[in-house]
Amino acid sequence: MPEPELLIVAATEREAAPFREQGFSTTIAGVGKVNAAVAASLALTGRKDATALVSVGIAGSLPGEHALRIGDVVVGAASVSAEDGVATPDGFQPLDEMGFPLARGVRSGRFASDSALLARMRRALPDAVYGDIATVSTCSGTDEAAEEVVRRTQAIAEAMEGVGVLQAAAQLGAPAIEIRTISNTTGRRDAQTWNLELAFEALGRVAAALLRP
Repeated sequence: MPEPELLIVAATEREAAPFREQGFSTTIAGVGKVNAAVAASLALTGRKDATALVSVGIAGSLPGEHALRIGDVVVGAASVSAEDGVATPDGFQPLDEMGFPLARGVRSGRFASDSALLARMRRALPDAVYGDIATVSTCSGTDEAAEEVVRRTQAIAEAMEGVGVLQAAAQLGAPAIEIRTISNTTGRRDAQTWNLELAFEALGRVAAALLRP
């Protein structure tokens, strides 16, 4: 059985461009998980062929024992909602623990990537780092915020669209996965390190690698 066509969903033109240049179908969603979910849903509408959604773009490295380096490629084992819940005196409680799922048929805010797509990415991107990617609406600009995202999600990177794409795919019965390249550190804003050019160069290598069988 042939592998499904990859449909690329990116927040910005610059993130989409390397994939379009390699001939992939691309959708520019705009920033944030709501834009991503809407764009992914519209992109799948009316498509009769086998299609897999790939959320792509740049991301911030979260703190931890194995913090990622700028330019690293991260493939999401899952995309995890970092902010859907309630802040209590005892800490953050996600919606599913409150008995309120994110959407019909969705049990939690952790959206696992399709297993066949994960296997496909391990072949195409053997040097990538594999782990959970947090989806945030407010990026971590303090050390405390970055550490809180890690506590809530156990993720290794944060971005703003992955959950939107994977949630839309789950609702519409399509396989999906998130792939990011690291452009910056997180934590205190004036102490962050950024290299957008290195991250975009890495996206170009990802796009080329995905063409290989």
